[in-house]
Amino acid sequence: MNISQEKIDKLNAVVTINIKPEDYQPRVDKAIKDHAKKAKMPGFRPGMVPPAHIKKMYGKSILVDEVNNMLSDTLNNYINEQQLEVLGQPLPKMDDSKQYNWDFADDFEFNYEVGLAPEFDIDFSSKDKVTQYVIKADNETLEARIKNIRKSYGKMTNPDVSADGDVLYAELVQLSPDGSVFDGGITNTTSVRLDQVQDEKIKKSLIGLKKDDQVVLDIQKAYNNDGARIGAILKVDEDLATDIKSKFLLTVKNVNRLEESDLNQEFFDKLFGEGTVTTEAEFRAKITEEVESMFSQDAERKLQNDLYNLSIEKAKFELPDEFLKRWLKATNEKLTDEELTGGYDDFAKNLKWTLIENKIIKDNKIEIKYEEVFAAAKQRLDAQFRMYSPQPLSDEQLGQYTVQYLQNKDEANKIFEEVKALKVLDYLKSIVTLDKKEISDKDFKEQIEK
Repeated sequence: MNISQEKIDKLNAVVTINIKPEDYQPRVDKAIKDHAKKAKMPGFRPGMVPPAHIKKMYGKSILVDEVNNMLSDTLNNYINEQQLEVLGQPLPKMDDSKQYNWDFADDFEFNYEVGLAPEFDIDFSSKDKVTQYVIKADNETLEARIKNIRKSYGKMTNPDVSADGDVLYAELVQLSPDGSVFDGGITNTTSVRLDQVQDEKIKKSLIGLKKDDQVVLDIQKAYNNDGARIGAILKVDEDLATDIKSKFLLTVKNVNRLEESDLNQEFFDKLFGEGTVTTEAEFRAKITEEVESMFSQDAERKLQNDLYNLSIEKAKFELPDEFLKRWLKATNEKLTDEELTGGYDDFAKNLKWTLIENKIIKDNKIEIKYEEVFAAAKQRLDAQFRMYSPQPLSDEQLGQYTVQYLQNKDEANKIFEEVKALKVLDYLKSIVTLDKKEISDKDFKEQIEK
C-alpha cells in the first residue's frame, strides 16, 4: 500500500492511496470467515457455513466494506502521522475514468481532497484598544423596577373603574360578521391584562370600564396576531387561534388592580431579610446595585463580542473557501445553495475564531483543567434548577448531577468549548487596553442596536 500527498497550494492538497490485493486480501479473508461463523443459512448448521459459500454470495459487498474501512483507517493514520491540521473532512475526489470489477484482483487508487489550516501569526498588544462599558441604571429603569417589585408584594383591590395596568376579569363571546352572537362559537371567561394589549386604540377602549360594561374586541388586532397569547386567553389551540377572524364581545365581570406595597419596614424585611434595609435610600441603593449587576452581564457580553470581532479583524489569513463550501454541501444534504451563500461568511468567521483560539492556547500554554469544566457545568445546572425550584439543591446533589451531565459527550464538549473561549477572552483582556466608559442603560441599548 502506498499513500502520498500532492500540495495544490498552501490551503489545498490531494492525498492519493494505492491499494493492492495483498493489502486488502487478509482483511477480506478474515471478514469472510467471521461471517461464516455467525451465518444462519438453510442447509447448513449454525456456524458451519463454508467460507467459500459466503464469498460466492456476499464476497463483493464484504470486499467493498473492508476496502472502505482500510481507506478510513489509512487516511486517519496518515493525517495523524504527518500532523496535518485539516479543516472539515477529506472529500473523495471522483474520477469516472476509473472502473473496478471488485473481483479480488483489482489494484485500487483513491484520491481525497483535503483542506489545510493556514499558518498564521496574530499579535495582540496594549496598542489594541477595546471599550469596556460600565452600565449605570437611569432613573426611568430604576422606577420601573421598583414599581414591579412593589406590585409583586402589593395587595389586590377591585376598583369600580378600570385604569391602565389593571386586569379585567371578563367573559369573551365570539361574534358573527353581522355582530350577533355566533351560535356554537368560542366562549371563555378569562383575565385580560391591559398592559399586554398592544394596540393603543383598543387599550384606550378598555380603560374606564365598570362591571357589566360591554366592548366589541378585535382580538387579533389587540394582540398583534400573536396566536400563542390569543390561544391562551381563549383556551384554544394556537393554530386555531391564529386562524380566528371573528371579533368578540367582552363583558366585564370584575376589575382587578394590584396596588403597590408601601415602602415600610415590613416590605424591606420581606425583600432583604430582617433589619438589612431600614430606609428608602438604602432600598433604592440595593435595587440600583441589583439592576446594575444584571447590566454588568450585558456589558461583559458586549466586551466579549468586541474582542471576538477584533480577533477576526486582525486575522490576516485565508481559508480554503471553495473546499469548505463543497464539504458543507457534502455533509449537509438538505443545505441549499442559497443557504450556503447566506450562511458561509458566519461559518468562516467562527472557524477563524476557533483557529485563533487554538493558536493562543498553544502559544501561551493555557491549560483547561477538568475542575474548570466541572465547575462551569455545575454552575449551569444550578441556574437551571433554580428556574424551576426556589429551594436550591445541596452541593452534594448538584455534584452528582454534574457528573452524570458530563458523561454525555456532546454536552461535555459544549462546556469544554465554552470554558476554552472564556480563558482565551480572559487572556485577551489581560493584553489589550480596556478603556472603561460609563454609559446609561438607555444609551447602551442604542449602542447595541447600531
